[in-house]
Amino acid sequence: MFDRISGVYDLMNTTMTAGLHHRWRARAADLARVGPGGRVLDVATGTGDLAIELARRVWPAGEVVGSDFSERMLERARRKAAAGAAGRVQPRFEWGDALALAHADDSFDAVTVGFGARNFADLGRGLGEMARVARPGGRVVVLDITTPTRPPLSLFYRLWFDRLVPALGRLAEALATPPRGPDERAATTTIADAYSYLPSSVRRFPAPAPLAAEMERAGLVEISYVLTAGGIIALHAGTVPPERA
Repeated sequence: MFDRISGVYDLMNTTMTAGLHHRWRARAADLARVGPGGRVLDVATGTGDLAIELARRVWPAGEVVGSDFSERMLERARRKAAAGAAGRVQPRFEWGDALALAHADDSFDAVTVGFGARNFADLGRGLGEMARVARPGGRVVVLDITTPTRPPLSLFYRLWFDRLVPALGRLAEALATPPRGPDERAATTTIADAYSYLPSSVRRFPAPAPLAAEMERAGLVEISYVLTAGGIIALHAGTVPPERA
């Protein structure tokens, strides 16, 4: 599914958020608390926007790794990073499974995920992996969509996500001509399917307080979260304790 939508992913993000998703990623990078020389892993990096933002923070001698299981998303991330490499570290993008990260314990100063945690097949395991590869005292940051509960925003949210976003997906499907390899099988999931999946993935995702509890179960401490965009976006951050249990 994510390979299939890679060609329209950035445009859809900008359209759905009026371009604000870059500001939210910048706030997530702030919460990671990394500076020059830092080492950061961005899980479920997609087309790399959060990894690229983090690369600005760790310049000139740091390292940023972006991990994702969609090769086509990673291809776009690499091209995007190469096109704007001046003044920041060049992120390295790799294929990876968020539930079994191919990195040693205590490898990174911070581990982030932006708009990807709700797609983890096992949220607790994914958060546990993020905490495992962060060093003691390091930060784990989760940026994602949440469901507002108070009107009138809750009413607008249902209209936007349940009706308008799937309609945008159908429009993108009609306009897009995604590249296909010579041996690629016919896609079983369309772009329209993917943007119908988005509202259901948000509804299944824990509300802010339960998500904070999941992060605590993953072994993190000093967990806090902030809501923005009228309560539609949640940014969570936790710290790996100096001595692990």
